[in-house]
Amino acid sequence: MSLTSEPGKEEEKLKNITIRKVDVLKKINKLKKTKSPGPDEIFPRVLKECREQISGPLVNLFTKSLDMGVVPDLWKQANVVPIFKTGDRASASNYRPISLTSVVGKFLESIIADSIRSHLEKSILIYDSQHGFTKGKSCLTNLQTFFRKVFEVVDNDENYDVIYLDFSKAFDRVPHQRKVLNWIKSWLTDRTQRVSVDGVKSEWGRVTSGVPQGSVLGPLLFIIYINDLDTGISSDISKFADDTKIGRQINSGQDANALQEDLNKLQGWSEKWQMKFNTSKCSVLNIGRTNTYNVYSLNNINLEKSTCERDRGVLVSPDLRPRKQVLGFISRSVSNKSAEVLLQLYLSLVRPHLDYAVQFWCPNYRMDINSLESVQLRMTKIIPGLRNLPYQDRLKKLNLHSLERRRVRGDMIEVFKWVKGINKGDIDKDFIISEQDKTRSNGFKLDKFRFRREIGRNWFTNRVVDEWNKLSNFVVSAGTLKSFKRRLDRFMDDREW
Repeated sequence: MSLTSEPGKEEEKLKNITIRKVDVLKKINKLKKTKSPGPDEIFPRVLKECREQISGPLVNLFTKSLDMGVVPDLWKQANVVPIFKTGDRASASNYRPISLTSVVGKFLESIIADSIRSHLEKSILIYDSQHGFTKGKSCLTNLQTFFRKVFEVVDNDENYDVIYLDFSKAFDRVPHQRKVLNWIKSWLTDRTQRVSVDGVKSEWGRVTSGVPQGSVLGPLLFIIYINDLDTGISSDISKFADDTKIGRQINSGQDANALQEDLNKLQGWSEKWQMKFNTSKCSVLNIGRTNTYNVYSLNNINLEKSTCERDRGVLVSPDLRPRKQVLGFISRSVSNKSAEVLLQLYLSLVRPHLDYAVQFWCPNYRMDINSLESVQLRMTKIIPGLRNLPYQDRLKKLNLHSLERRRVRGDMIEVFKWVKGINKGDIDKDFIISEQDKTRSNGFKLDKFRFRREIGRNWFTNRVVDEWNKLSNFVVSAGTLKSFKRRLDRFMDDREW
């Protein structure tokens, strides 16, 4: 097998994938017994309980499949389950089709995906703009790396236009004939699927394009397929799988024309590679107090202007302030639930949203900080026996910390991931490593960027500097993320919050 970005470059080819028993056992051991089976109706519980007996035959089966470049038909069948996204429940376009395929087939998919991913990372074949399904990157790094420049531009009283792009049924548009690896070609072609709703199944239908949503290998193949979307683009671009945004500092009409020219290039790419844009879901966010609100188009259709954009689950407004994000939590997070289950519901369903990507949208004004804290405050008040206690005492009784402390802790963890190289990217663009006397600090002191306005001074890489520099050398010198979290918690326990 071979995988290369440029034919003929031997050093960038993935030549062999070896199937080992230890790899098969590892995949089976990670399997959840409650996972739904595919059309072959082989249940995960059976596979897990018989792993010692079946791991050897599976190695032989997987090796034979790879050597022949043939995927069994049963592994190419899928029960498609519609998962609701947003909007009108009566509209089929508002459902995401998740493919339930053979669990056994997914073992081999996963082993192949691991090998391809390792090869891509070793050979640095995936563009830095891609943050989806890549090691050391996430929704948060997608937001941080893209908006770092945006905040800098706005801090200088200049303007920035962001265009959010939406591929039409992206995972369903990848043409099968473009793939070259024999096994992957076999895996992609001659697939069949049927829709399953409440136990009722449709007739089998042939799949003519796309990578299965819900498969292990599909997302990785997709990011490989759209990898060269950036080619020839001079504007800033960032991707999370198929979700793509492109932006540019706008100081003149020439800048707007350059951004439009890049849009034209993206349109040309989409036509060449049969990945159409859904222009009705593409939008423009004009950022900056003196923004002239330029008009941009795709395929000769003017794109809609947005007053607030949901970007990786975070509400981004033209003023770059987190107010709408905070108010959104206040309005939907607290409802009348029975006191007996409220704490568990809060910890599992509410607080994760309050913590999600907060390093990006962290509130700066005391009014917003207090409003956000009120979500947790109100929850603790309706726990039986705690209503009349002070807030801090209620938190101690429930073994909780304030949301403000959690945000500081999250900031420190994120800084650690950057300075230790766990997050992938150019650290010099985001942090200034101090050259001052390291013997008087934690040994890895940071300096602040020079921002003119409050919006820039409160950006993540500046906001975290004071707290990070307060950490002891014992905390910062932790060898692993897990160790750092333990040391950080002990350090923070000694402080007043």
